[in-house]
Amino acid sequence: MFRLPRHQRACLAWICAATLLLGANLASAGSREQAKRMHDRISGVPPASDVLDDMTNLIDTGDAVGAAMLATSAPEFYNVTLKNFATPWTNREGDVFAPLNDYTATIIGLVRDDADFRDILSADVVYVGSGSGVPAYAANSNAHYEALEAQGADLSTVLSATMQSSVSPLPPEATAGVITTRAAARAFFIDGTNRAMFRFTMLNHLCHDMEQVLDTSRAPDRIRQDVSRSPGGDSRVFLNNCIGCHSGMDPLAQAYAYYDFAYDDVADPDAENGTISYNDAGQTDPLTGTRVKAKYFNNATTFEHGFATPDDSWSNYWRAGQNALLGWDPGLPGSGTGAKSMGRELAQSDAFASCQVEKVFENVCLRPPQDGADRAQIDAMVTSFRGSGYNLKQVFAESAVYCMGN
Repeated sequence: MFRLPRHQRACLAWICAATLLLGANLASAGSREQAKRMHDRISGVPPASDVLDDMTNLIDTGDAVGAAMLATSAPEFYNVTLKNFATPWTNREGDVFAPLNDYTATIIGLVRDDADFRDILSADVVYVGSGSGVPAYAANSNAHYEALEAQGADLSTVLSATMQSSVSPLPPEATAGVITTRAAARAFFIDGTNRAMFRFTMLNHLCHDMEQVLDTSRAPDRIRQDVSRSPGGDSRVFLNNCIGCHSGMDPLAQAYAYYDFAYDDVADPDAENGTISYNDAGQTDPLTGTRVKAKYFNNATTFEHGFATPDDSWSNYWRAGQNALLGWDPGLPGSGTGAKSMGRELAQSDAFASCQVEKVFENVCLRPPQDGADRAQIDAMVTSFRGSGYNLKQVFAESAVYCMGN
């Protein structure tokens, strides 16, 4: 039988003993390693030693979610994680590198303050900052937020909530959370027909693009005049495709009928100095003679017998048919006037809750849900999200515990 020389056997014994000792140390250090990984994933930076100690102690006592919540106290969670999380929602390109703006800052502030996240689509709120040399918030400029970002301001401390109606041209009843921020208006109310605002709200906050909610069984009576009933001379295209989106989208996007983004397309083609525009009671559009913005009558001769928008009343035709699966709140009427009430309709759906949880899961775990265990975790976190009063910070913590422990 082959035998190693004595000195090699001694060396091997030492290596084995060291390996066993290291394994024991790793086992005892498991909670500390998990705490570090959770902090890294949530905030993007290693924890301070005292924070790591506190997180480890919480994990050891069975409160892993509490440990993860400690990681959300790091300034980088707000300045980096949440900023990068929300910024793509503020522009059509989904650009994560876009400058800080009032839309993103409001998302960050609401998460920091443990607010009901459904408020992002209806509340009279915007978060503004402070600091030496930082210009005041302006309805026609993003300079306030760009200065905060240039200074590296700690967004976990400098942001404060204020009534959106107090710093913008909007009356309180016309505010609708991030939908009526300057950044959103510049991206989605600019030019066009305001359908972009509805489409990107569905995409960013209910995780459904128009192709996914296409339903040709809904009545077409609220489809506007600019939609051809026979594109290219073929009515089948309208009946089998166009009607599927517009029959549901147009009655809902009517909630935005009084909004626009005003800018000088000659002197300011990039709309750097534009501002949200709203026709309040008593104001009329010179082209329509009503409060409805002229953009709602773009290409009105395409199909003159189509729906001519009279006001900002909206109705959710998707409460019936296949899109009832989006889980509309039975406690709401499914119709109303203006962006605020329509924002509540969207935000109180099951799809809204699921969408936020899935996006946080992917952000923290660096992958979408992949299997039955992941889907079960998503379902559990949706229930917890609702039970916490729609506290999105809790979802970040629970995602980190799951992904760092599996």
